[in-house]
Amino acid sequence: MNIESPLISALELEHTYGAQNYHPLPVVLHKGSGCRVWDTDGKEYLDFLSAYSAVNQGHCHPRLLKVLHEQSSHLTLTSRAFHNDQLGKYCEFMCQTFGFDRLLPMNTGVEAAESSVKLARRWAYEVKGVAPDRALVVFPEGNFWGRSIGAISASSDPDSYGGFGPLLPGFIKVPYNDLAALELTFQDPNVAAFMLEPIQGEAGVVVPDQGYLASVRALCTKYRVLMIADEIQTGLGRTGALLACDHEQVKPDILVLAKALGGGMLPVSAVLCSDEIMLTIRPGQHGSTFGGNPLACAVASEAIQIILDENLTQNAASMGSFLQAGLQDLVDTYPILQLTRGKGLLHALVFDENQPDLAWNFCVKLMSLGVLAKPTHGHIVRLAPPLVIKENEVDAALTIIQKALKN
Repeated sequence: MNIESPLISALELEHTYGAQNYHPLPVVLHKGSGCRVWDTDGKEYLDFLSAYSAVNQGHCHPRLLKVLHEQSSHLTLTSRAFHNDQLGKYCEFMCQTFGFDRLLPMNTGVEAAESSVKLARRWAYEVKGVAPDRALVVFPEGNFWGRSIGAISASSDPDSYGGFGPLLPGFIKVPYNDLAALELTFQDPNVAAFMLEPIQGEAGVVVPDQGYLASVRALCTKYRVLMIADEIQTGLGRTGALLACDHEQVKPDILVLAKALGGGMLPVSAVLCSDEIMLTIRPGQHGSTFGGNPLACAVASEAIQIILDENLTQNAASMGSFLQAGLQDLVDTYPILQLTRGKGLLHALVFDENQPDLAWNFCVKLMSLGVLAKPTHGHIVRLAPPLVIKENEVDAALTIIQKALKN
């Protein structure tokens, strides 16, 4: 390949002029459709990352493209200085779909998660009666909701928070999946909220014990603590239920959505909660220039409707079971693998953590064979294809995974 090829040019340009805050696989993608993407040389791949679950509906879904084109031809942005004809409809649709009173529109997942923390603190002062500036928010160890100062202040990963201090006060960390530790923390009357991922994605698809979420809900109710469900990665059909909390019939006090809410078209996020919580924030106390823009509202509404109309949640459950069985067979066959875990179409393969290069080399080999995935925490490979994936595509991916393991 000569120096003028699109691949070399794209890699060199990004390396020369871009921030070095990512370590991507050496592939330059040019086109996508459904579960498949193509690089600048025309090579085809099965996408088993889905932009970290932001493309649940598949790449370039025609219904989303249609809405994106139609709405962008009319109006894209007004700011919240004025009303637009899409926001109200979107809020109503989302509240009725997920069973909440009100929606706060934002753009990115980390913005929505930060907003939920602000809401919880404000609720603690105005409703629970916590003294000013004393509210505490609890997070499980291993959590990940972005890399803002707020997000890294809640992190237990030194790679996230190291060298970026001072960190924010008022955040407490407890072990994930440890109800005794959580209840002990809740005995402090200043605790406002507990924010958790129903399945920890970036930590390596860590699935808690059955009944954990229901017990968290019960403890939050007992101690008058808000349960904040960070469903940014696990929501919108990914785990075989519309929300991962639905597996235990749990309703959080605050629901945080993002990623697939934008259908892979543009960043959209949302915070949903009750009147009691949402109405503690008044005009001028929170906002976003792009939050609630009509283009995002139209696309997000269609993104949710596609999941419902095309039964993508049910497909994630059935295809996830097929994928899980195939991955377990590979774990039983190849000693290089320690275990597999996950739910629906969110799974992980865990390699020996004492050999961190194995996962990276495995993903490079997968790429050469036509499947795209990415390591997390050095020794874990997350597997999360678009929810439109078919059985023959899962089977093809399992065959490629097996070939990569043999090598």
